[in-house]
Amino acid sequence: MHMDSLKVFCDLADLRNFSKAAAANELSQPTATRLVRQLETRLGGRLIDRSKRPLQLTELGLAYYTGCRKILEQYAELEVTLRGSRNGAAVTVRVAAIYSVGLWDMGQYVERFAEQHPCAKIRIDYLHPKQVLERVLHGTAELGLVSYPSQTRELAVVPWRDEVMVLACAPSHPFAALHRIKPARLNGQKFVAFEAGLMIRRKVDQYLRDHAAVVDVVHEFDNIENIKKDIEAGAGLAILPEPMLRQEVQAGSLTAVRLDGKPLIRPLGIIHRRNQELSVATSGVIELLCGKAQLAVSGQRSAVSVTG
Repeated sequence: MHMDSLKVFCDLADLRNFSKAAAANELSQPTATRLVRQLETRLGGRLIDRSKRPLQLTELGLAYYTGCRKILEQYAELEVTLRGSRNGAAVTVRVAAIYSVGLWDMGQYVERFAEQHPCAKIRIDYLHPKQVLERVLHGTAELGLVSYPSQTRELAVVPWRDEVMVLACAPSHPFAALHRIKPARLNGQKFVAFEAGLMIRRKVDQYLRDHAAVVDVVHEFDNIENIKKDIEAGAGLAILPEPMLRQEVQAGSLTAVRLDGKPLIRPLGIIHRRNQELSVATSGVIELLCGKAQLAVSGQRSAVSVTG
């Protein structure tokens, strides 16, 4: 069976839409439909349940998809291995990450991956959390790096690392001189918050409520970088993941103060589609991230001087 037909079918299984699968292979929709029907005729059964929206795989289709996806990925890696030394071709593992996950340390992972997998590379796109989920679900990214990951029927989660949240403030703020601070003391303070609707915003809001702290939200942003800049400008305080403050604390533009009591944790995870047969390169990215997570966290704690 021609590899192109198998790819059309696998793309259809991933995207659940004939038009999208056809576009992904630069074909017309009738051509993509014809190729899938030819596969069904060859196998003697339906691969796709066309009565449901989005399209669903039949039991036969799921079994066929699992085998075909593995064949396609092995074939692609074989081609790259044979051609890579001559023309530099490489398998690309597409990673979608929320803004704050890797702006400070993903470079080391990319470099290390290139050393371990000379015929593969990582492409990272930094996006809004909703866009990260969409990329993974639609098959336009093999992996997603998110905070507060949640397993679903469609998504599997690989735990990555936990980050302790701290109070971030400008060095000139009175709280900057404290070793630790009780969360209740944030009551009435001007606060720079995450955008409403984000999971991290909900977690921080709940944390403040639990400690009877009502803050004055002056600005809202959808990413940590903008929040840090606003704090540096003296807009207010924020509760942020400790590792994300490393560079600013070292530079002296921000101060991080530990919060008393039970720590507020931001968990990070690696997500991928449940029905996705992970390629060797994709598995390598997961192993690299998880293998170096502890080292990276250790480095952060020694490099970031948190008050207390």
